[in-house]
Amino acid sequence: MADNSTKSEVNRHPRDVEDIADAMHQVHGEKDAAAVHDELVRSKAGGYIPLTSEEKHQSRALNLKFDIFVLPFCVLIYLLNGLDRSNLGNAQIGGFTKDLGIPADTINTATSLFFCTFVPLQPISTAIGKRVGQARWLSIISLGWGIMTLSHAFVKTKGQVIAVRLLIGVFEAGFYPTCVSYLATFYPRFDLAYRIALFYGSYAVAGAFGGLIAWGVFHINGSLYSWQYLFIIEGAITLLIAVITPFWLVAEPKKAWFLKEHERAYAERRMVMDASANLDSTYKMTKRDLVEGALDWKLWCVLPWNVLASIAPQGFTIFFPIVVKGLGYSGAKANLMTVPPYVVGTVVLLVVAASSDHFHERTIHILSGITVVIIGLILVIVLPLENTHARYGGLVILLAGTFVAAPITVAWLAGNTPEPGKRTLVLGINGWGNLGGIIGSELYKPKYGPDYHFPLKVTVGLIGVAWLGYAAYHFELRFANNLKARKIAQMTHEEIEEESRSDKRYADRKYTFVYSL
Repeated sequence: MADNSTKSEVNRHPRDVEDIADAMHQVHGEKDAAAVHDELVRSKAGGYIPLTSEEKHQSRALNLKFDIFVLPFCVLIYLLNGLDRSNLGNAQIGGFTKDLGIPADTINTATSLFFCTFVPLQPISTAIGKRVGQARWLSIISLGWGIMTLSHAFVKTKGQVIAVRLLIGVFEAGFYPTCVSYLATFYPRFDLAYRIALFYGSYAVAGAFGGLIAWGVFHINGSLYSWQYLFIIEGAITLLIAVITPFWLVAEPKKAWFLKEHERAYAERRMVMDASANLDSTYKMTKRDLVEGALDWKLWCVLPWNVLASIAPQGFTIFFPIVVKGLGYSGAKANLMTVPPYVVGTVVLLVVAASSDHFHERTIHILSGITVVIIGLILVIVLPLENTHARYGGLVILLAGTFVAAPITVAWLAGNTPEPGKRTLVLGINGWGNLGGIIGSELYKPKYGPDYHFPLKVTVGLIGVAWLGYAAYHFELRFANNLKARKIAQMTHEEIEEESRSDKRYADRKYTFVYSL
């Protein structure tokens, strides 16, 4: 392969700090005040966007290697995470609470307490992962929740069920934000949403796959209850993958065992250019990251709407098998009937995320997904319970849009938070969107079955508020870009270059950083 030094300036190896500074200089330093002002006014986010055919080929080739060696393994772990999260609903169809002789609403109580543990620990667990190494931390916590999943097979009382779910919440807390932050160190911002969608889609696939596994396991005639086999099988698989994880996942792009030396250098340079951040764009978390992340206005302005939009994927889907059973399907068949809606939801998510990356746009894509959820909810509410097939069709439409908002919101925040340390904390706090699971667990109680009209009506109202909130967030970011544009209009070329390089304003607070919409 030809030496990259003969190629375009963008693809030169970053041999030292000055060379990396060159990369950042290319992002803002060569633009005059009018050009940067124009970008801000039009809210045309920068980031690393390859321009030449050679650059595009090199970037695609690098992404392909990450798509082969990094992303699938993360997807696999999240698939298992989703199985371990949703299997309680599947177990209930197999007679979990009945066989144990405990109240049916134990699942609701255990789920609420799971999220009460899970949610506040997310930023803490994510920060720990940043310090000990994200790949290593993913292995540790997946080992923990694998053991807890297997332990479900041996519980005897309501207290033991709740205790096991609480411990699963402790171990699972940091997984999603840690893994998303980890992926964000490999892909530029406008290659990220589709990858996060593939990653997050495994949660939707877990719903379908979990239904298939439960359907098969519930046909086992052995000495144990069918739900015991379910927990043992899923827990054992998680433990196996957890042991392999630290040997497969790499710490960061420049240490990737599957890349050649010049590819590692380009991978590092590409992410520096994408961030257009300070020279110290390392993979640590500083005190300034903690302060800036905790006070990040754009996080707190979107978090409430993320919580409400997450009622569907985090809360409703846990009880989806029970809702389907309420339509009149038998135990094993109820699990099987959960499969098609999840498949449709996954396909729609991937299509919408690919479109979001292609058009460099987030708001409309999120709102379109939420709109589909609202339509599906309304159909399930207004259609009579006796019309089983039509109501089931409404559930399919509901899940078609259910999984769209959360991963694109994560990609949106990740792309608008260029510093890796600050981004880790922001994504950890954004994980509080799982509070939607607490709302869902309190809504979808057995007493509201079999039609679940009341919880469905409350859900449609809350998700409608989320729709309005996301629309308002779009204009808040646009307003911030306009304020930056006014500042840029008063600056010289030299002042713009200094703004891009200096530490006076951090990461996305720089006047030269454009928020994507």
